[in-house]
Amino acid sequence: MLGRVRHSEFWQLLEDEFGAAYARTVARDVVVDVLGGRTAEQALAAGARPREVWVALCDAMEVPAERRWGRDPKDRRRAR
Repeated sequence: MLGRVRHSEFWQLLEDEFGAAYARTVARDVVVDVLGGRTAEQALAAGARPREVWVALCDAMEVPAERRWGRDPKDRRRAR
């Protein structure tokens, strides 16, 4: 997942990293300077690209590089 990230993929990545219960809180409450002092939700609503928002959020939350692109899609299918 190195190219374009759709909104649905953004939310899945967020849930994969932070868990379903905490993901929406992170998106709603964490203010990211690189996003113009906005939260992820605000940045997306203002038209920012989901990939840029995801990378900025990962940087702000210090998500390690090896976890930034979520679980292997095969594992995601098995977990459902």
